[in-house]
Parts: sequence; C-alpha cells; structure tokens
Amino acid sequence: MTEAMFGTGNDQWVCPNDRQLALRAKLQTGWSVHTFCTDRQRKSQMLEQQEMENIVSVIRRAEGLEQIEQLRIGRLVERLDNMRKSAMGNGRSQCLLCGEVLGLLGTPSVFCQDCCKKVCTKCGIEPQCSQKRTQWLCKICSEHREVTSTLGTLDFSLLYDQENNALHCTINKAKGLKPMDHNGLSDPYVKLHLLPGASKANKLRTKTLRNTLNPIWSETLTYYGITDEDMVRKTLRISVCDEDKFRHNEFIGETRIPLKKLKPNQTKNFYNCLEKQLPVSYLQFTDDKSLEERGRIMISLKYSSQKSGLVVGIVRCAHLAAMDANGFSDPYVKTYLKPDENKKSKHKTAVKKKTLNPEFNEEFFYEIKYADLSKKTLEVTVWDYDIGKSNDFIGGVSLGISANGERLKHWFDCLKNKDKKIERWHTLTNELPGTTFND
Repeated sequence: MTEAMFGTGNDQWVCPNDRQLALRAKLQTGWSVHTFCTDRQRKSQMLEQQEMENIVSVIRRAEGLEQIEQLRIGRLVERLDNMRKSAMGNGRSQCLLCGEVLGLLGTPSVFCQDCCKKVCTKCGIEPQCSQKRTQWLCKICSEHREVTSTLGTLDFSLLYDQENNALHCTINKAKGLKPMDHNGLSDPYVKLHLLPGASKANKLRTKTLRNTLNPIWSETLTYYGITDEDMVRKTLRISVCDEDKFRHNEFIGETRIPLKKLKPNQTKNFYNCLEKQLPVSYLQFTDDKSLEERGRIMISLKYSSQKSGLVVGIVRCAHLAAMDANGFSDPYVKTYLKPDENKKSKHKTAVKKKTLNPEFNEEFFYEIKYADLSKKTLEVTVWDYDIGKSNDFIGGVSLGISANGERLKHWFDCLKNKDKKIERWHTLTNELPGTTFND
C-alpha cells in the first residue's frame, strides 16, 4: 500500500497505514508522528562511538556494584538460614538463640518486637529509632528485616545442550519475595526473555503459585534453536512477577545472565538477588544484527535410496517475528526445489494459529536422482496467513551448493550420508535470492 506523504522540505511526514496504527496503539506512542527525516538529520541524532562507550562503561560499573550488593545479600540470606537452624532455646524461659536460662536467677532478657520471643541481651539488638521507648530485636529478626528490604532471591540453573541447540533453564525456588498483595503475600510466577530480541517471540513462563513469598517451582523451561553465536551475544532475562486476576500483573524483580558465562553441556547453578527493572535498550548498542532477526527454523534432510528421492522435513520454528496486531503470527511454511521448470515442486504445511513457536513435524517428498541434487537448491519460506489480504512474508532460507555456512554444510552432509536424516537449525533472513515473495 502506498503511504501518503504530507508537507514539504524537512518538515515532511507520513500518514501511517493500518498496521503501523495498530502497532502504535499497542506501544501507546500516539497516532501521528513525523517519520520523514534526511540522512543528515538521522546522523545528527545518532550517538557517537565515544558516547556509546561512556554509557556502556557506566552501565558496567553499575552492574559491578550491583553484583557486589547481591553477594552481600546472598551472604545475609545464608547467615540467616544458619541462625534459624542453630537456634537452641524456646524463646520463653530460654534465650531463643543461645539457649541460656532467663529469669530472676538467670540471664537478663529482652523481648523481640517482631517475633515476640525472649532473648538474652547478647543475642538481642537495639535498633536505632526516634521512639523514646526502647525496642529490641533478636538477631534473627534483625537479619530478616535487612534481607526482606530487598526484592528477594532466586535459585535456578542453566544448561546449554550444544548438540540439540537447546537452552534449559530450571527454576527451582525463590526466597523472601517482596509482598505485593493486601494479605502480605504474593502470587508469583517467573518469565524468561532472550535479549536482544522480540519479547513475545521468545517469552517463556512458569506456573503461578498462590499466596507465598517462598515459592518452589522445580520447573524446567527450554529454548530451542539456540546456536553458539547466540551464546556469545545474548543475555537471558529472568523476571519474577505477581499475578493479579483483576488488574495488570506486577513486577517484583529480575536478574540477567549473559549466556557467554555458560560452558556447553555443563549445568551452572545460580542463587541471585533480584534487582529493579533495568532498561533493555543498552543491550542493543553494539548489536544491530538483532534488528534483522526473523526467527529460526529446524529442517531435516534425507536422501532415500529406496524411494530415489529427497525427503524434506519441516520440524518446527522458534522466535518468529510477530506480524499481526495481537503480537503473534499465524505461520505456515512453503518449500520449493529449484530450478523448477514445471512449477510442481511447491509444498505447504498446515497453518498454526496465533503462535511464534509453531511445531509442524511434516515431511515432503521430491522424486529426484541422486546425481541431480548437486544442481538443485531447496528454498524454504515462512509466511503469516491473513484472511482477506495478502499473506505476510516472515523469513526464508536457501539450502544448496550456492549457499554458505551452516546451510551449505547441511546440504553437503545430506549428500554424503544417504538414507540418514540430518536435522539442523537455520536462521531466517529478510530476503531470499531468486524467490518472488507473493503468495
């Protein structure tokens, strides 16, 4: 659709189309905005390299200080657990912590304001306050106050399965979460995002646990289609939120793990303090490539000697770009084996509704001589199905002798290993040479 342009000179602006209006409504960015600008204007608005480096330097310094604080809180939590386990008294006739006998003939005692237990003066702490009346806390409650002034801690583990291109995140439990509801509790759940990248395309979440500040999930969430390149440049964001039935869910805290910290096929355990929400944009300063990502697709290839043909399997897609106003897509996949003089090589999967991570598990057969495969190119495209208008192109990939990298290697492995199914993940690109994007 042709966009209407208004104004003259540097004050030109574009009337947005329906898709842009829907997106702006979702982002709450208004209905009209000046979108036309010259290259000179764009360059003047861009940050210089030195400014980017200064910003990244400040962020890294803040991250270092935050990490030190997390270690301190972690030691507090561990010390608090140890104190609770080693408590020896009943808190009435004995000191709650050390177990010494209290009373007229015993050790002087004080009353803890929080837990209402008695402790000796050595195991009690007199907090600084403006009240005239002296108030005491036992050491356990004093430590507990300092820990609960934070957002809580999260226990989880990560495993990168290099052979299967999968990232497994096991959410074990959380402790001392910040109360978000009127009853002094929360209904917590955990959600994951891979940064940089579209949020809905790679969002995973656990179940919700009701009325607790110390939830135990023991739940494993898995990302498929994760490559070694992703492990170098991506960061996993883990957020803990409180679910509300009648209003928006509330953010409690988050932690972020650069995936380059992980070693392939080795589980790494984490016990992190949650922190306040951080901006996402700084992760994209040096990562323009993320803006081009359209998703991933898993394809299987096998040349069948018995049937004298190529079996192409469309297994699944992951992290597809959202093409609809609801933030999802209705994806399906088409395959062609080119050159295709008779135009009979087209195959199409079923449409999967409202998903960015569809599973197809469909196979297509091309009758072809083994010797002719070296002259052919397999083109695979992913589309978003729309009713009443043209379908949207999401992305594509081309496998064959003219390809390069993993796409070329996948094709060669298929040629070298007859009757063996070879599965590989491939990154979808914005454009596919030789393909006319009409459906």
